[in-house]
Amino acid sequence: METQTYVGGCHCGKVQYEVDMNLENVMECNCSHCAKKGFLLSFVPATQFRLLRGEDALSEYRFNKKHIAHLFCTTCGVESFARGTDKEGAETIMINARCLDDVVPDTLTITKVDGKNF
Repeated sequence: METQTYVGGCHCGKVQYEVDMNLENVMECNCSHCAKKGFLLSFVPATQFRLLRGEDALSEYRFNKKHIAHLFCTTCGVESFARGTDKEGAETIMINARCLDDVVPDTLTITKVDGKNF
């Protein structure tokens, strides 16, 4: 599958972004945070992500090792993406595939990740 541009964001529309990515595979993590929110995750370099609107509508939540800035809309509460760094220290964006427009989650290949015991 080739890289393509997706549009995503929160439920109320205050946060919107574009991301260039290959969405063939996503991760489903069983850690306490991801499981409760039902995330389907994909990670991209920050250079492939463009926040179109809503920086001022975001609030941040960090837990555990506090490496990931989980960002959610202060109006509707949806976390459509997060910011962090990969193992090499490069800025990385976590995309919640459930928040991408016109993507049907049932068509994606889902890899289960045991984040609970990581």
